[in-house]
Amino acid sequence: MIILNATELSLHFGATTILENVSFSINEGDRLGIIGVNGAGKTSLFRIITGEYTPDTGAVYISKDKTIGVLEQNANFEGEEVLETVLEHMFLAYPELMKMEQRLNEIFYNLSHRTDHESASYVSLSNEYGEVLEKFTAEGGMYFKGKCQSILEKMGFDLATIEQPVFKLSGGQRTRLELARLLAMEPDILMLDEPTNHLDVETIYWLESFLTSYKKTVIVISHDRYFLDNVTNKILHIERHSAKLYNGNYSTAQKLREENREAEAKRYDIQQKEIARVEAMIEQQRRWGQEKNFVTIRAKENYLKHMDKVEKPEDELKSIRLSFQSAPAGGNDVIIADDLSMRFLGKTIFEKVSFLIKKGEKVFFTGPNGCGKSTLMKIIVDKLVPTTGTVQLGANIKAAYYDQENQNLNESSTVLEELWDAYPTLTEYDIRSTLALFLFKYDDTEKRVSDLSGGERARLTLAKLILSKVNLLVLDEPTNHLDIPSREALENALSAFGGTIVCVSHDRYFIEKLATRIIEILPRDFATSTFVFTPSSGENVYESYRAQRELLFSPAAALEADSGEVKQSSTSKEEYLQKKKEAADKRKNERQQAAYLKEIEELEAELVTVIDELYGEAASDYIRAAELDDRKTIIEDRLLQLYELTE
Repeated sequence: MIILNATELSLHFGATTILENVSFSINEGDRLGIIGVNGAGKTSLFRIITGEYTPDTGAVYISKDKTIGVLEQNANFEGEEVLETVLEHMFLAYPELMKMEQRLNEIFYNLSHRTDHESASYVSLSNEYGEVLEKFTAEGGMYFKGKCQSILEKMGFDLATIEQPVFKLSGGQRTRLELARLLAMEPDILMLDEPTNHLDVETIYWLESFLTSYKKTVIVISHDRYFLDNVTNKILHIERHSAKLYNGNYSTAQKLREENREAEAKRYDIQQKEIARVEAMIEQQRRWGQEKNFVTIRAKENYLKHMDKVEKPEDELKSIRLSFQSAPAGGNDVIIADDLSMRFLGKTIFEKVSFLIKKGEKVFFTGPNGCGKSTLMKIIVDKLVPTTGTVQLGANIKAAYYDQENQNLNESSTVLEELWDAYPTLTEYDIRSTLALFLFKYDDTEKRVSDLSGGERARLTLAKLILSKVNLLVLDEPTNHLDIPSREALENALSAFGGTIVCVSHDRYFIEKLATRIIEILPRDFATSTFVFTPSSGENVYESYRAQRELLFSPAAALEADSGEVKQSSTSKEEYLQKKKEAADKRKNERQQAAYLKEIEELEAELVTVIDELYGEAASDYIRAAELDDRKTIIEDRLLQLYELTE
């Protein structure tokens, strides 16, 4: 059943065309990915769907009574109460349950302070309490707060942060909080704009699992190719103001798009050859110049005139063009880090981190948000001093650093000045030519850095980077703010780079393409500070890393380690993936069983309390006794379900 239908949408801002004649439809339960270069109109399409923008032509039709929930790229809380705690803010996902809970508390307080138990108003109030309680229970009132806390924990909020006021959260944490609240609301159409921004890999995996099992409709804008492959079943590609819908995930859509382009190019070439053949025939007939030849000429001209012309496929949109210049090779030992620890304001970020990076390696650092990956990159390039330990760069190593926040830009400079100031010996022609490679047109070079978008800032930072002749690149989330073509260009340039690369990234596609080694910084409650994975030749890098990691850190592996029976894990991809699935299923079942047992314990304790009051203090109060008897029935029914689940 179609849940959303967009027909001939066009949108213009003044003389600028954003979208033109865009039509598509999706069914209930579809998970649609929207892709396109930065500035293609993806977010504008979102705003048309939500009604924030009114299209110049066309319309969007959404099935009746369907709810929409939207996560924008930079969630904010303007106009909202932000003194509440993170957990209290999450409760706002259930406004009706919150109202019912407040009403139950009001009625309970009122009843407990009255003595006219036989009065009509008391009985009426008692009846209302029973009705509200029944509805509250049926709609999940007993469990929604626990669900809120569970989602927050899955989204990377620890218990201390959950109790913090919202105003203390960073921008990234606020976006994660808004995403968590949106997931708890479970709207009929869930619309997410770059949801994997600000999420670490573990949280992204959880989000993917949530969305793939989500029974309702999902529409997501993303440049995360791995995420799009795992979550979506349809792709809407916006290009040159128009859009085309493909069935399948990102990889499938890209393959279909390429096949379509090749087929269109082939049809165009065949038709052009036919046109050339007919035109040559017409020219020949003219040279002969006889009357019967003129009849043939008119016939051939009519044939060409009424031919259904095949349009020539447009060239691919220009992408940034990258080619890093390498300095002469340095020593074999590029980075030697020994026993590094870092503390800020009395808090330990990481400790006892040691590693050696060799010439030509492409080493990716991963780990949860807050584990200190960016801090480590700054220590490597001498922008921060570690609390303990040392970092040494090898002989003749020259490094360049990409800062994910692009803080190395002068906000008051123009784009042209920013690059020229970094390389004053280059000519204006050289500087403008370099900027052109990064899609900065002539007018764009006069923009102030402070006025640039996130994508433009990233491109400018990369432009500065490629002109530096280095043999070590230290990159902190370089794919942030880049669209898919730009990410692919960066991947290709880094693959061809002759030096050493040290990189922090959550982009799994990016890691898969480049990594020769992965170093994960582990939380401090682990016995070791890092987990190091070196892929075998030809294997699926990222999935093999995940599989080996989960095997080593699974409960079963921990038990084997305690008994001295740790076995060398197989490097076979199939074995990794099978064991990964088994380990994941086992952990999921163990967590679920633990939750069931905890709930049983709580309900059994409550049942004892209810029975004691029912046959004690409430024995002579039939109103209270009826309430307690209802609660007793609910508890007993739930306990029966739980006992079956834990058999």
